[in-house]
This record gives sequence, C-alpha cells and structure tokens, in this order.
Amino acid sequence: MRAINILFIASISSLVLSGCMSTRHVLGKDDIDYEKASGGGRYSILQDHAPTGDIKVDHLPDLVPKWEQKSRGGNKSPYEVWGKKYWVMDSAQGYVAEGTASWYGKKFHGHKTSNGETYDMYAFSAAHKSLPLPTYLKVTNLDNQRSVIVRVNDRGPFHGDRLIDLSYAAAARLDYHKKGLARVKVEAITPAQGQAYRPDETVVSAPAPPLKASPAKALTAPVVDVQRSQTELSFSHLQMGAFSSEESADKLKLRLFEAFDTSVKVVINKQSDGLYKVFVGPFESSEELLDWQNKLQQEGFGNPVRVALVP
Repeated sequence: MRAINILFIASISSLVLSGCMSTRHVLGKDDIDYEKASGGGRYSILQDHAPTGDIKVDHLPDLVPKWEQKSRGGNKSPYEVWGKKYWVMDSAQGYVAEGTASWYGKKFHGHKTSNGETYDMYAFSAAHKSLPLPTYLKVTNLDNQRSVIVRVNDRGPFHGDRLIDLSYAAAARLDYHKKGLARVKVEAITPAQGQAYRPDETVVSAPAPPLKASPAKALTAPVVDVQRSQTELSFSHLQMGAFSSEESADKLKLRLFEAFDTSVKVVINKQSDGLYKVFVGPFESSEELLDWQNKLQQEGFGNPVRVALVP
C-alpha cells in the first residue's frame, strides 16, 4: 500500500478546508467524505491499511476471559454515528451471531478506542456496535474453523452490513488478514463475578501464517514463554502491550512511570519477530500480581495479560 507523499498532502490542503474531496485518483476508490474518512480530522491516514514488514502472531498469548465492570466510556445508549442511532445491549449473556468480519489496522493504531483505551493492532481486540464494553468473544472463521478470543473495547463497524471489526492480529490468527473479510461466528464469553474461566471450554485454533510489521532496532532481552499453561508455569509478569517500534513501547513505559512513579517495575523485551513487548513485574505472588492487575485497569491501562517471563 503506497503512502500519500508530502507533496500531495500539501497540494490538497486547500481542498480539505471545503469539508469534502475526491480521493479516487489517490486511493483508487470511489469519492469519499473527507470528514468521515479522517474522523473529523482525528486520523492522518484516510484509508486503513496493514502494517509493513514480517511478523508472526503465534507467540501472542490467548486472552483469558474474566468478569469486568462495564467501562465508563463507550456504553452510552443510544448513541449516534453519521446520523444513525445505535442501542447498547444491557448484557452479552447468551449472545451468538453469524455475519461478516472485517479488520482495522494502521490508521487507528495508537488512537483511543470508544472506552478510552489505546488501540493496538497487535493485540486481540474488536469493535462491535451494540455489545457492552468490554465483552469477551470467541470468534470463529467459518471457512477454516480457526478461532480466537478477543476483547471488545471499541465501537463499529459502521459501514455495510458487517457484524464485527477485529484487530489486525486477530484477523491474522483467523487467517483472513489478506482477504479483508471473513464469514464468522461470534459467541460471547461472560464469566460471573468471582467465577474462574476454564480454558477447556473454548478451544483456540492453531496460529496463522506470518504477517507484516515495521522493522525495529536490536535489544537484548530474555525470552518470553507464553504458551505454557498456568499449571506448568506460574505467571510472573503482566503484559501491557506489543508494539512494532521501540518508541511506542517507551511511550507506554513513560505513562506507567507517570501514573505509579517508582513503585512500578517495567520491562521492555524485543522479540525475535521484531515486536517490542512491555511488561510490568516480576511479582512475588499471585496476590501481588492480581493487585497490580486491578491497579492498572483502574488507571485506564486496559486489560493486562498474565504471562510467564523465562530468564
């Protein structure tokens, strides 16, 4: 996907002021409403696209659904987008649906989701028009039976008859990231408060082939083993995010220090596929890990994933 060059951006600046412009000669698509494409000026990229470079998703840990309170943001009902109203469900309990899934990537990476978290296209997340935020879902590609568990923290998709927008990593796990769309079955996972999630109730399929990410500088770090079960190896860290650039990982590290000062212990690991992962820990006990998981969520750092960091 070619990027819009600086010369072109300068040449269209006067057209942007009019509120609507033709992008056929740039994007090879039909004319689009500039306000919609840019999110009212929020996004610098008009057309979404995949990252560049080679990465894999097989190392990404499967999400472990748990009970969570509804987010303060993103659950207003009804809400309106482009003149159309949408209603948010009171509960996701028993929700099952089939339809078309799309994915969203670079255009939205690093921007705020509807519930105030930061969108990470390398995490397993999703956008849905009416499910409560957050909601955990098992999403199955009906064409190849691959499955992935995602956490809904955003609103959309608002075009066509699409049922759900998955993060780029989730689409790669389902192996439709190159096609763009897939027929999927969506099933809500809603553990009760205090109830432990049993992984054997939801089977997640084998990983998809490699996808793309930007190159990154070398950094010495221990290897992360996130494939073993809790019974084999106790969790030692909380994974806060995975980024294609060291700069993005450093920004998250700075945010953590600003929120918790020196009481937080942050580790940035460079993976063999070029991703920079941000971890908080190590923790001496499961109680301490759980306490920090709650603290981080309360401070708006999303839903940290428990992992085992191997020396």
